[in-house]
Amino acid sequence: MKFGPLDLPSLPALTLPRLPLSAFRRRIVFHGVFLLLALAVVVLALTLLAEEKQRSRERYEAGFKQTVSTMAAQLRHPTGQLALINADAVAPSAKGLAPVVLPFSALDYSDPFKARQAVEMSGCAVHWPDDGGQLCVGVGNSAYAGGVVYLVADLVLPPAVAREPGTLDLAPVSHAVVRAETAGGAEQWVAPFEAPGDAPADLGDGGLRGRVTGFAGEGNALVKGSLPVRDFRGWLWQEPGCAQPDQVLPGCARRSLLSLRVPIEAWRAALFASPARTWPPADLGRTTLRLQWIGPEGAVQFDSARAGAVQPFSLQHLATTLSAGEVLRIQRLGGDAARLVTQLRGQAQGDEVAAPWLTRLILRLPSDDTRTQVQASETITSSSGRYRLTLTGDLASVDRQLSATATRMSWYVGAMLGAIVLAWLFIELGLIRPVALLTKRAAALNYNMQDPQVERRLGELDVSDMAGRDEMGILASTLAALLQRVKEGVRREHLRNEQERDMWHAVGHEIMSPLQSLMVLHGQPQDPSHRYVHRMQQAVRVLYGTASPSEAITSATVEVDALDIDNFLRHVAENAPYAGIADVVYTPAGAPVWVQADEHSLEDVVTHVLRNADRYRPVGSAITLALSADETMATLRIHNFGPAIAEELLDKIFEYGVSDGAAGAQGEGRGQGLFVARTYMAKMGGTITATNTEGGVAFLLRLPRATARSPA
Repeated sequence: MKFGPLDLPSLPALTLPRLPLSAFRRRIVFHGVFLLLALAVVVLALTLLAEEKQRSRERYEAGFKQTVSTMAAQLRHPTGQLALINADAVAPSAKGLAPVVLPFSALDYSDPFKARQAVEMSGCAVHWPDDGGQLCVGVGNSAYAGGVVYLVADLVLPPAVAREPGTLDLAPVSHAVVRAETAGGAEQWVAPFEAPGDAPADLGDGGLRGRVTGFAGEGNALVKGSLPVRDFRGWLWQEPGCAQPDQVLPGCARRSLLSLRVPIEAWRAALFASPARTWPPADLGRTTLRLQWIGPEGAVQFDSARAGAVQPFSLQHLATTLSAGEVLRIQRLGGDAARLVTQLRGQAQGDEVAAPWLTRLILRLPSDDTRTQVQASETITSSSGRYRLTLTGDLASVDRQLSATATRMSWYVGAMLGAIVLAWLFIELGLIRPVALLTKRAAALNYNMQDPQVERRLGELDVSDMAGRDEMGILASTLAALLQRVKEGVRREHLRNEQERDMWHAVGHEIMSPLQSLMVLHGQPQDPSHRYVHRMQQAVRVLYGTASPSEAITSATVEVDALDIDNFLRHVAENAPYAGIADVVYTPAGAPVWVQADEHSLEDVVTHVLRNADRYRPVGSAITLALSADETMATLRIHNFGPAIAEELLDKIFEYGVSDGAAGAQGEGRGQGLFVARTYMAKMGGTITATNTEGGVAFLLRLPRATARSPA
C-alpha cells in the first residue's frame, strides 16, 4: 500500500533517550550561579543588619547617658525646679490658670525689674504666641507670704486711663478684674488703675506708671463708701515707646507689665486656723484664677481664659524627649523611703511602619550585647529637696526602630532579588529552556534514526512552539526547514528507487520474453545456441531479478559528448519506418547544432516519445520534429495530432507506472517509456516536458548546447 504526503498513517511518539549528566552540566552551573547570587544578596543583607544592630545599640547607649545628663541639667535650672515642684500642674482651661508653686518664698511685685526677672528665671509664665503676651500665676513656696497669689503679666496694651480719686464709675477707667475659684468658694476683685499718691500717672516721656487698687466685688461701678482690700496690691508699668515700630504716639499699644498680689481669704483662714494646714494648699490643683484687663467703655483688652495658651515647661515636656521603650522615674529623696514624683514613658515617634516579620528577624539576629535593658540615674539637689532621676531604656525598642528603617530598605533588597529572578526567568524561558527542548528533540530524532520509517521520522521535529524572530526562533525554524528538505529529498529518492525497481523488473521481463522465444527455437540441449541463450537468461535474472531499478539505472553509464542533433534527427526521421513508425517529418536546420548528449540514450528517448505519439495519433497523420536553439539550449519539439492530455496528468505522465492502462504491442502502455525518457534526459543534463496544443500534443526536449567537435 502506498500513501501520499497528506495521508501518511500516524507513527508512535519519538522515544526520548536518557541523556548523560554532562548534557545538563552548563544548565546546572547556570542555575547554581543565579542561586548563589540570590543567596549572596540575602546573606549580605543579613550581615549588614546584624552589624547595624550592634552599632545601633552602641550609639543608643552612648546617647542614653547623654540624655540623662541633659534632663538633669534642665531640672537643675529654675524652670526645671519649678517643674519638679509642680509635677501635677494643671493645663490652662476656659476657667483660667491654675497657680504654680514658685521656687522662692515671695515675689517682689512692686519692682518691675525684679518681678520680670523672677518670672523669666522661674519660667512660670503661660504664653500666647499670637501677640507675645504672657502671664505667671504662682504662690510662694513658704506660708509666711500670707496665703497670697502673684499675677505677673507682660502684655501689649493701649495707654491706660487712670481713675480719679472718689470716682465710682469704672466704665471710662482702665481696670483689672480678677476671679479666683477654690475648694472653699469663689472670690472676685475689681482693681482700677490709679496714679501713685499725688504724682500723675503720666511720667512725661510717654511712659505710664500707677497703682492697681483692688476692691472686692464685681461690676463696672464701685459701691459708695467701699474700702480697698488691704492686702490686694498691684502696679502697672507701660513703656514710653510703641510696641510696633510703624505705630505713632500717643495712642499706640505699648509693652506693659502688670504685677498683682491677690490675697485668697480661704487660704489665709486655713493658715491661721488650729491646727494649721500645710503649705502649699492641698487644693492648689483645683484652684483657678482668671485675669481680665478692661479698657475704657468696657473693652476687654486681655483675658487669661482665651484660647491658644502655651503651658510653661513641665515634666510632661520631658516625655517628648524620650524614645520608644524608655521609662523616666523621678523620685523625691527624704526620710527612709523615696517618694515617686512622676513616671514618664516614651512614645513611638513618627508614623514609620515596621514589618512584623522583619522585626522578629532582627530580634533573632546574633549580637555581642545580650542585655535587654540599660539604665542610668542622676541625683538633683535643689532648694525644694533632693530628687533622683532614673532612666530605663529597652534595647528591643532600638531593634524595632532599626526594623522600621530596614523595612524601607527591604524594598531595595526585594528589588534586587526580583531583578535576579526576572533575569533568571528571562534567560531560562527565553534561552536555556528552548535550547534544552531543541536538544531533547534533536537527541530523540537522532536516537530514532534507525527506525524503518526514517524518511518520515525526519519530518517530526516540531518547532512551531519555538518559532519567533529572535536567535532561537531563527535557529529552530532553520533546523526544521533543513530537516524538512532532507525528508523530502529522502522521500523522493525512496519513491524514485521504487519506481526504478519496478521499471527494471519490467525491463527484465521484456528482455526475458524474447529470450524465452529463442529458448523455444533453440530448446534442444545439443543445439549450440541453447547454451548461450540459457546463459543470457541467467544473467538477466541476476541483473534484474535482485537489483533495484535505481541501482540498475545508477550503474548504467551515459557517455555525454558533443552531438550534432540536426544530423541525428535527420537519421531518426529516415529510419523511423524501419522501427514501425511511419510519417515522421523533420525539416533540417541547414547547419550543425551541437548539444551535449549521449547518442544511444537520446535515440532511446526520442524512440519512446515517437512510439507514444504513434499510439495516439489519427491514422495517416504525421509526426513532426522541429528544432530550435539559442546560445545555451537546444529545443526539440515533437508534435502529433490526437487527444489532449488531462491537465492534472501533464506533470505525472513522466512518473513510473502512470498510463491510460491500455497496453499495446511490445509491452507498450505500462507507463515505462516516458519515465525512461525523463531519466535519460536528466542524466544528460536536459529536461522533457509535455504540453497540449491545438488539435494535439507536443513534447519539448531541451539539451544544453555544446562546442562544435573538432574533426578527427
